Amino acid sequence: MEEKNKRNKYLKIRVSEAEMEAIKKKFQNSRMPTLSDFVRAMIFEGYIVQLDNNELKTIEKTANNIANNINQIAIRANSSGNVYPEDIAEIENLAHQIIQPLLFLWTQIMRVKRKLDELSGK
Repeated sequence: MEEKNKRNKYLKIRVSEAEMEAIKKKFQNSRMPTLSDFVRAMIFEGYIVQLDNNELKTIEKTANNIANNINQIAIRANSSGNVYPEDIAEIENLAHQIIQPLLFLWTQIMRVKRKLDELSGK
């Protein structure tokens, strides 16, 4: 028996006009054949992505520190003509601090993207 013929139960939910428009827009972007297929995929295969704001704030703070240090080095280099090894070492240290969280975030994003690509048949 086909899977469609086994689907004899209905799921009804209420949504606002804005929510319905958002659902329709996401459905259109999904390239799935029917809205029912899209909703089932979201229920059974979908992800809720929760980001750790503290981790993102740490990354942002470190990136800002790197940018500030580079600006200070550029100002010193322009005024004195010298770039000090300690300045370069500090930037390298900060870059090492930020690379691991960024790689972890990138890995997680790619996992979700691969799963979404599988669902949409890409």
